[in-house]
Amino acid sequence: MDQAVPLAVDGEDDYMSMAMLEPTSTIAHMETSVQRRARKKREAEARAHQPSKAELARQAEQHREEALNTSLPTSSKGYQMMAKLGFRAGSALGKEGNEHARKEPLNVVIKEGRAGVGMEGEKKRKIREEAADADEGEGAKRRETEGEFRERQGKEREEKRTEGMCWGAMRVLEGFEGDNGPKADAQHDNENEAVKVMKKPTNQINVLWRGLIRDRLDKERERRMRYDLHQSLSRHATYDDPEEEKQDRQAWGTEEEELEEEDPELNEFDALEPSERLRRMVEYLRERWRYCFWCKSQYPDDTMEGCPGLTEDEHG
Repeated sequence: MDQAVPLAVDGEDDYMSMAMLEPTSTIAHMETSVQRRARKKREAEARAHQPSKAELARQAEQHREEALNTSLPTSSKGYQMMAKLGFRAGSALGKEGNEHARKEPLNVVIKEGRAGVGMEGEKKRKIREEAADADEGEGAKRRETEGEFRERQGKEREEKRTEGMCWGAMRVLEGFEGDNGPKADAQHDNENEAVKVMKKPTNQINVLWRGLIRDRLDKERERRMRYDLHQSLSRHATYDDPEEEKQDRQAWGTEEEELEEEDPELNEFDALEPSERLRRMVEYLRERWRYCFWCKSQYPDDTMEGCPGLTEDEHG
């Protein structure tokens, strides 16, 4: 039998007892100096950390969502006032028996940006319309048969090719009627007067090749504007050099460049189909200069003996 262990009398400790008592508490974990320094460093960094705008926005959104998802506590003054008026948790406000009464509060929608209240709806409407137009376009492409697709592609290639030939015909006309062109035929103009078209205003140039000159002038104007934009030299705007040339004045911006006016005649000509424009230029070359655009040669007389015909098909 186990021997009884004598207990302490009158609350005094029994120092003669042989009983092995369990320790009342475990030894606390001893923190080393390295661990203590690392802990203090982490705490200091946490205290010194300043949250960014994005972190503050996330925290605010999180707090807002938590508040919106939390029902009204019964200890709040508002809940107690509604309870006195007959409100019960899970029921709707207002007259009893109303099936359409709301049982949940309105959802809060945070408006971002500085646009007006109706701008978001307008954006959504435009997105829906663009999506509908895109779907309609895709449907039209799917409905297009293989033959129609090939026909459309062939027509586009032919129009592009004809447009290129129009530019070629305009360059040929420039060679005849430009600054370096030959003298006019005696049957049409004074044989002693050279044709110097480039020194005239563009609206006085033959409309058949006027577009070539306008395009060239527009490109030159754009090139000059880019050049002026990239200049890093500084110069006072009020400085005036009497010996400065006109080109330098335009480059420095001290002299305004005259802009070309609108040309309704040229706009009307450019609105024509490429095939019609090419036909007019080819006929003009034959009648005015006895030149066949398809043969690429000029004939000595109006009979143009040896030329197969007026169209490209007649030349094979």
